[in-house]
Amino acid sequence: MKVILFANTDWYLYNFRQALAVALRRHGVDVLLVAPPGQYGERLQALGLRWIPAPLHRRSLGPLREIRLLLWLLRLFRRERPDIVHGFTIKCAVYASIAARWSGVPACVGAITGMGYVFTSRDARASVLRPFVRLLLRHALVGRHRRLVLQNADDVNLFVRARLARREDIRLIPSSGVDVKRFVPLPHDVNVSARPLCVVLAARLLWDKGIAEYIEAARQLRAQNRRIRFLLAGAPDPGNPASVDIAAVERWLDQGLVEWLGHVDDMAAVFEQADVAVLPSYREGLPKSLIEAAASALALVTTDVPGCRDVVHDGIDGLLVPARNAAALATAIARLDDDRSLLRRLGDAARANVLATYDVRIVNARTLDVYRELVPDFPLAPSQAEAEAGTHEAATGHPSF
Repeated sequence: MKVILFANTDWYLYNFRQALAVALRRHGVDVLLVAPPGQYGERLQALGLRWIPAPLHRRSLGPLREIRLLLWLLRLFRRERPDIVHGFTIKCAVYASIAARWSGVPACVGAITGMGYVFTSRDARASVLRPFVRLLLRHALVGRHRRLVLQNADDVNLFVRARLARREDIRLIPSSGVDVKRFVPLPHDVNVSARPLCVVLAARLLWDKGIAEYIEAARQLRAQNRRIRFLLAGAPDPGNPASVDIAAVERWLDQGLVEWLGHVDDMAAVFEQADVAVLPSYREGLPKSLIEAAASALALVTTDVPGCRDVVHDGIDGLLVPARNAAALATAIARLDDDRSLLRRLGDAARANVLATYDVRIVNARTLDVYRELVPDFPLAPSQAEAEAGTHEAATGHPSF
């Protein structure tokens, strides 16, 4: 049995689907990872996983380049003869499905983890592309041996209303999961009220992640003479038209508004420094940075938009604010600065929510169930020991080791 996992960056495969690939390999499945070349390809290979670079250019709109990519995928699938192809993000899901049809691959799964630039941006380029992308989605995602995995209920309803996919072909699997043994809470700090609150936004530096609102909230709270540290973890993404210019980041540093950490591999260490995780995004699939922060028992502040509101229940395990509203964001952060007992309660509840819903073992088991729908003799099912371990931790809040 063979599965190909196809994504638009090797970074995505390493950070979001490594656990799935390792689980597949552990159960005897031949796994091939495919993504454009980058530094994470070698890291995947160091884990004993097979990875090959793909000639995919994320910002490409040239018909000849896109046709060459489709032909490359067609040759790859014919040579490798996978039983299932699993494509992540809109472009990879669409192209994988088209190439799978042409090459006779028995089954295909498309995972769209967010609506992306084409559907979230208000600029003219995105508006022009939107109808064409909708047409491609309708063609690629429908079929008896096709499944579409979405991460939140809003996206499910959107795809069905827009007739981009049939409801019976859609499976809702929230997030790619989080390793709850790696992201763990520190013991409660008895001196938390005596030190400055530490807030972190961890995301690619894209405007639609709410970066401008975060900076403006920091500016407003600084004007109130509050002692709050604002961390910004992430790097610009030149492959995305919504990427923040590095010159803007340098201005914020000069003004003393944030501490910029750049790209961070060890987010668990960053969350150990922080009290609050903020994500004022305009729309998400299911933001992994929030569930990693929640697993670390940080209080969450995010926007009341698809994806984000699936993670946070307002006033229970975090606070929701309107999108594109820096003043509301600043007010929510100030509330946690003033009420450290609320800060602790929200963080503890956020951790409990992750254990029950977003543990990577739970998410991977649901993904494997989708594979088995399409290929009944697929050899994967979570072992009894794994199932019991997941149940134990969800029930007790403690790892089972």
